[in-house]
Amino acid sequence: MILTFGRRFAYQRYQAKRGCWIGEAPRGTLFHHYRINDNDQIEMANLIVSTTNNNEPMNRSVNFVAKAMMNGKEVITEGMMNAVEVAIRAYDPCLSCATHALGKMPLEVKLYDSKDNLIDQRKS
Repeated sequence: MILTFGRRFAYQRYQAKRGCWIGEAPRGTLFHHYRINDNDQIEMANLIVSTTNNNEPMNRSVNFVAKAMMNGKEVITEGMMNAVEVAIRAYDPCLSCATHALGKMPLEVKLYDSKDNLIDQRKS
């Protein structure tokens, strides 16, 4: 294990079996948690990226914006889609990192009534 102190390096012969790190990144807090085996191979890695941490407030913002854009006509408008996208982009999500998804991440909005009946849906 190498410990860094400014420009100097301090070497330690201690064999840690696991390690955690928390740091700040442009999108928010990052969490890293690793466990290694006796052959110094990573046997578990758990990374929680900022987009995951921001998921709940991002969803609340989208919900707030969508409700504010409702016009009583029970239809999803282009303006509503744009406003929802702005609410999502305000958090600068890195959806490919958070979900390990490949390809395009389309925006899909579904509108339900109070009885959970689908009234309208739209994809961008």
